[in-house]
Amino acid sequence: MPTRLHVLAELASAVRCVNGPIVDHWSEVNRQFQDWVGQPGLRAELKSYLSDLSSAEFAALIGRSRETTTHFAWCLFAEADDPFSVWLHEYKPQRDWREGYADSVHNHRYHFCTNIISGAYTHERFAAELDATTNLISAVRLLRGTVCPAGTGGFLLADEFHRIPAAEDGTMTLLVKSREVRAWSLSYDPMTHRGYRHIPVENRLDDLVGRL
Repeated sequence: MPTRLHVLAELASAVRCVNGPIVDHWSEVNRQFQDWVGQPGLRAELKSYLSDLSSAEFAALIGRSRETTTHFAWCLFAEADDPFSVWLHEYKPQRDWREGYADSVHNHRYHFCTNIISGAYTHERFAAELDATTNLISAVRLLRGTVCPAGTGGFLLADEFHRIPAAEDGTMTLLVKSREVRAWSLSYDPMTHRGYRHIPVENRLDDLVGRL
């Protein structure tokens, strides 16, 4: 039986075969991903793959990964020459969530496709109005909300807005993310009605130099 590392490589090969720049054909990337993630035994092979990592491989995975206010984002696959990466999101118990990005209305700097491999979450999509002066979100309108069980898949483009207000304990998702297509992302707090811009540290180097 092939290891999941091999299957991750197969997924990468399938994504690389998408005709044209993948950021312009994200629905096709999503189709390739959903076909792959639907294979039986995925969680068992992921567990085996992670258990068999060498110390150096584990350190590299840790270096690519990060903690957010609502989940741990594990970067399972990222090659420098590829315009995409593969991630596992491990959601924290709801009691440990802090007010922050995932449960606000927000978009992303990248396109992504996702599939829930365990648990469930509530997913809401929004239309957002931007202030003409600040280009921050000034108002949002709920388009639809759905409780998504394990096995649910889909994709979101960088100009689309959503939020995940709740997730079952033990929820995990797999994702394929594009490289960033925007320099920043936006969020909106439905409680305070305030909009925010989020600029990653790697995009602020010129600002840092200018401030010194």
